[in-house]
Amino acid sequence: MSIREKIEKEYKKSILEKKPNITNTLRLVKSSIKDKDIEARTSGIDDGIKEAQIMTLLQSLIKQRNDSIDSFKKANRNDLIEKEKEEIEIIKGFLPLQKNEKETEEIIDTIIKTNNINSLKDMGKLMGFLKSDYSGQIDMGLAGKIAKSKLSS
Repeated sequence: MSIREKIEKEYKKSILEKKPNITNTLRLVKSSIKDKDIEARTSGIDDGIKEAQIMTLLQSLIKQRNDSIDSFKKANRNDLIEKEKEEIEIIKGFLPLQKNEKETEEIIDTIIKTNNINSLKDMGKLMGFLKSDYSGQIDMGLAGKIAKSKLSS
């Protein structure tokens, strides 16, 4: 079952079970996917975005919520922090299990060795490999920090 189908199934289930928080979060996710589908159609891709692009989109939605949490912490809005955390958990449910920091570091080491990447100028190349091979499986923010420290030294 594709991510798109899982989201639709969970969306319908949340409506039937009268779970408004889940319903609203999934409605936002579906809307974001639909926006990307429309964007893809204007580029000549009629069948919408692919699974990897949906995973990337879900990760960006999580990142947006984490950024919101940081803002809400500064404003001391614990009620909104909890809402954002709940949305993050709902969205994470559609992503594959994320690699931890050690696994991410090992993946980066392997890519650096096998592709002869040796300076910060090659950072884009390294991130390209990560996005194409591990989209949805690693935190790209964390991967960027690890890659930068490895390529700087």
